[in-house]
Amino acid sequence: MSQEQLSAPEVTRDRIHTVDDESFVEENVCIVTGAASGIGRATSLVAAANGLTVAATDLDEEGLEGTVSKGETLEVAGSIEPIAGNLAVDADLERLVEEAASLGDVKYLANVAGLQHIDSIDEFPMEIYDQIHDVMLRAPIYLSKLCIPHFRETSDGRGCVGNMASVHGHYVTSDKVAYNVSKFGLRGLTQSIAAEGDGKIRSFSVSTGYVKTPLVTNQLADTAEQRGISVDEVIQDVMLGQSRVKEMMEPVDVANLFLVGFSRLGRHLDGGDLLFDGGMTLTYE
Repeated sequence: MSQEQLSAPEVTRDRIHTVDDESFVEENVCIVTGAASGIGRATSLVAAANGLTVAATDLDEEGLEGTVSKGETLEVAGSIEPIAGNLAVDADLERLVEEAASLGDVKYLANVAGLQHIDSIDEFPMEIYDQIHDVMLRAPIYLSKLCIPHFRETSDGRGCVGNMASVHGHYVTSDKVAYNVSKFGLRGLTQSIAAEGDGKIRSFSVSTGYVKTPLVTNQLADTAEQRGISVDEVIQDVMLGQSRVKEMMEPVDVANLFLVGFSRLGRHLDGGDLLFDGGMTLTYE
């Protein structure tokens, strides 16, 4: 695989998994962060295709409009409502949940948004660490805090939080300390929600290897420079080297996992992690 092959194809209707679930109706709202591109956009499309109203949020307003437009092209059964905001600003998080609640019953939260920065620990800029922490860990915690009371107010008192973790929430690679710490933290958040949810408010995390997203393609050059290797070597040796499945997942593949986790099929998935990593973390040569 070369850098040219890393761009994910457009989401098509036949790639979207659907589940017959009585809670997947337009009256119920799914909040999705990072919804302007990549996994967040795909999760918004999959949730809306399954009949939910999606409160799609991102700092990138143009990207959000692209997500809405794609949903219209796919003629999704639900709707996608864009709510621009900055996950590092508490007032924006509060406004997001308030606006989502005005659309219907807040039932699902998909914490997908992510950032990346490549540097060794001794060189890592703390202002960038703080930014990554705020977006990738603090915001999911605060959004969960804000959403849980809404879950309890629904007719059955149920709700679910899905967190985008990673193989980096199981083991780490070098030069990504902020990302690594955030992903481990998301798994802690997942289990904390499960511990307090009494089986009615569930949580799960999704851990994948490298996915064809802008977050991945944008880190190629920095990783290559940091390790003193070529971009193609980063792809073949770093990203796919330990995977037994020699292809990257696409955003819609990950979005489908969120859908299953939210659905009745995931009713026993509570605090658990969906590890879809091609064998990266559990096998070795």
